[in-house]
Amino acid sequence: MSKYLVTGFAGFIGSHLTEKLLSEDHEVIGLDDFNDYYDPKIKERNILRFKTNKKFSFNKVDIRNKGSINEIFTKHKPEIIIHLAARAGVRPSLQLPLLYEEVNVLGTLNLLEGAKNHKSKKIIFGSSSSVYGECKNIPFKESELDLKPISPYGVSKLAGEKYCQAYHHLYKIPIICLRFFTVYGPRQRPDLAIHKFTKLIDESKPIPVFGDGQYKRDFTYITEIIDGITSSINYNKTGFEIFNLGESHTTSVIDLVKLIESAIGKKAVIDWQEAQPGDVPLTYADVSKAERLLGYKPRTKPEEGIKKFVEWYKSALSASL
Repeated sequence: MSKYLVTGFAGFIGSHLTEKLLSEDHEVIGLDDFNDYYDPKIKERNILRFKTNKKFSFNKVDIRNKGSINEIFTKHKPEIIIHLAARAGVRPSLQLPLLYEEVNVLGTLNLLEGAKNHKSKKIIFGSSSSVYGECKNIPFKESELDLKPISPYGVSKLAGEKYCQAYHHLYKIPIICLRFFTVYGPRQRPDLAIHKFTKLIDESKPIPVFGDGQYKRDFTYITEIIDGITSSINYNKTGFEIFNLGESHTTSVIDLVKLIESAIGKKAVIDWQEAQPGDVPLTYADVSKAERLLGYKPRTKPEEGIKKFVEWYKSALSASL
């Protein structure tokens, strides 16, 4: 069994991944700073299933702190690094670009230094479809050279990828960058559209829809993302690779609203608002490379995934009452 360092372990994707790795009897060193980007109690609930697992080590650490990161590597000597910790969100990054730079770029560099100095075997970096920005070639392919991120968040993720590429070139560390496309499912952050819309429609409150509602996203269910990460861990090449992890299917915002309405059994009250800076009109993943090399295969269509999310939301809501 392997020893994993998972940054951002208490978040949406990180908690699912940590649970998966522990279920396979691996050892997991979890790092998270439990910041106030959203209610830290949500993260506390996310980790209840595995917090007391004997093979799990809980570490409240800010990845910007190089000394703390070095202490973790010295103490635990992790073999595989899965770096999911980040300051997330396109729109907030417009207000706090320096914070996004510090966490997403400096934090990533600290992890790369730790992995280099302590001879870690592999790094998986959680990147984002936001690196594509306003690319003209659709669907988005990993081979795209004309990347056009249009938000500080997208730029910070692209910078993280470039540092990963440089560290592979310089120090021969096997590194895989995974570009996640609009991930949703149980434990999704409350600020993300599907969670936010579900809550507001259920409470019969207006939902904010920006622009004409025709912006399209490649919504990807959480189990597909976890499968993609675990397949990347098992990918036995020693180079530098980038993979898209998406559904390879687009859904407009207004069609998303209709799916949530159907799953909840209520009509939405829409509050039409102006399009927001930093938002791209389309995300659409070409996943043929991941299918070919990782055996990745998205299976959950939005209609099914939204129903599953709403079921989880109602169950979580009942449990909190």
